[in-house]
Amino acid sequence: MSEFIVETSARHVHVTQQDLETLFGKGYELTVKKMLSQPGQFASAERVDVVGPKKTLSGVSILGPVRGATQVEISLTDARSIGVAAPVRESGDIAGSGACKLVGPCGEVEIAEGVIAAKRHIHMTPADAAEYGVKDKDVVSVKLDTDGRALVFGDVVVRVSDKYALAMHIDTDESNAAGCGRDAKGTIVK
Repeated sequence: MSEFIVETSARHVHVTQQDLETLFGKGYELTVKKMLSQPGQFASAERVDVVGPKKTLSGVSILGPVRGATQVEISLTDARSIGVAAPVRESGDIAGSGACKLVGPCGEVEIAEGVIAAKRHIHMTPADAAEYGVKDKDVVSVKLDTDGRALVFGDVVVRVSDKYALAMHIDTDESNAAGCGRDAKGTIVK
């Protein structure tokens, strides 16, 4: 099996157009700061504060484009530090998840649900999935051979779409546990 890139997905927010306008002003549009590995996805120049009952995470990046539901993706360490619940979920699965307040330069948004710790996953095209012998929603283990902190991650969800590019995403807690650098690579182990 060939290796694939493993990227660290730092804390970030996805917003609806309505919430974006509440936070930044009527008619506001996200500014592309940097394109991400997944086609059409980008880190924006815009940042918000994520407020929990215990503490605030300041300057959290908004990823674009806008979405159908506002969602906050943080690590479990972040969730504990600000005092919010963040169940481990796939992106988009926010029903019954944690609550917080988002603060922007023009307003605030209270979200009753939407705070999650993203479930580790691999984005694959159908061709990638065929090469690796997996299908959408399969759960696999992935070995990372890092310097002095090699680790096998279980419970990795395979996500297949022709809109994806091959890459595994883990959060900062997971990245730190494995001592990942920018050039981290993973291999599916069976």
